[in-house]
Amino acid sequence: MPITLLRVDERLIHGQVVVGWGERYHVDRIVVVDDELRRSEWEQELYCLGVPPNVDAAFVDVEEARSLLPQWHSDPKHTFVLVRDVPTLARLAEAGLLDGLEVNLGGIHSAPGRHRVLPYLFLSDEEMLDLRRIADRGVAISARDVPASRAIPLAELPDHRH
Repeated sequence: MPITLLRVDERLIHGQVVVGWGERYHVDRIVVVDDELRRSEWEQELYCLGVPPNVDAAFVDVEEARSLLPQWHSDPKHTFVLVRDVPTLARLAEAGLLDGLEVNLGGIHSAPGRHRVLPYLFLSDEEMLDLRRIADRGVAISARDVPASRAIPLAELPDHRH
């Protein structure tokens, strides 16, 4: 089973991912790709508090993820891959390992330099350029906060530079 969900969400593992997306897609494993979180066992334990007992959770850094992505594609487990931010997604995409996949933009909050794109999505100009570069490689990118909402393709997102 290929990766069921590849999502950019600052909150990483939380109720919307576990219940909203996880139950709909029968997730077996959640993999968080985050260099800092990979080094913090106590933070990993906190995130695991929200993971149901029948779901495996793993925390890897970008380099580990690059080597494991092909394995996750061929594994029969339904796998969610979560990243915290667009720069991490861009680093994963550098090796072409995301080509042909779909990326879901979930919650990315307001921060200095970011503009409101959707109520749950704020992006800086640099993040938007990174997303367009990734999409140009053949990665389908859309924004969607919950499974029941309509996926909004990257090309349809409001351009906040005007």
